[in-house]
Amino acid sequence: MSAPTENKTGPVIEMRGVTVGALHDAEAEVAAEVNWTVAPGDFWVVAGLQGAGKSDLLLTTAGLLPPRAGDCRLFGEPMPIFEEHRLATRLRLGLVFDGGQLLNHLTVAENVALPLRYHRNLAHEEIELAVRAMLEATGLLPWASNTPGTLPRPWRKRAGLARALMLKPEVLLVDGPLGGLDLRHADWWLGFLDQLAHGQALLDGRSVTLVVTADAFLPWRNHARQFAVLAGQRFSVLSDWAAVERSQLPAVRALREGRVPEVAQADSSGTEWTPAPGSAK
Repeated sequence: MSAPTENKTGPVIEMRGVTVGALHDAEAEVAAEVNWTVAPGDFWVVAGLQGAGKSDLLLTTAGLLPPRAGDCRLFGEPMPIFEEHRLATRLRLGLVFDGGQLLNHLTVAENVALPLRYHRNLAHEEIELAVRAMLEATGLLPWASNTPGTLPRPWRKRAGLARALMLKPEVLLVDGPLGGLDLRHADWWLGFLDQLAHGQALLDGRSVTLVVTADAFLPWRNHARQFAVLAGQRFSVLSDWAAVERSQLPAVRALREGRVPEVAQADSSGTEWTPAPGSAK
């Protein structure tokens, strides 16, 4: 799949010597010495088994979980970003949590409207029109008045996506979009993310840089353009699909072929492929 034309002025995300910690264990490490560059227009899939720490890596990339060591940057700005004067840079990135992470006391429409209400000085009517357009684009309009607790999991995941897109981010991080979905919903996600990668009307036709986590490589073969694997507390960049097919790392082979590896099987570096202690996912 060819990449859309971009004005590449520098890395969107850059990690140098980063140690990724675990959300649920302050002492644990998910990966060490992560060196990774995401360029404008990239479409990355980071695959790994459950427990590998993919969610922790994504939270670190988003600046919600500070790196334990090393340098992590977003559009050249050091992460995490907490300062008010750098908020505009932070809002150029959107994050879709696995399961949506919606506020249960609000309706779907109210959840999706939150970013505009917090960060944009818009009239009530403008917000309503923008929310309605997003709900239509994501198939959520019939669920607009429902609270998250009444929604099946596939629609909660979509609501999380809709909310993350409301500020029209240039970079979108998506945690496990295909997890727990049937073929119909999985196909929808693959198609919609393709639209975002090549220019979606709701985002003024501008392409979005994507980083997606996954439990298997194969569904992304004709969609993503760059691939990486997180296994055995190591983050390994694989480049394109041809590199995924060539790789003999046990982790990559298992994720490519859709099988469970032997618990104590080691990769070429001698690292056993086991879950990271305390990792979120």
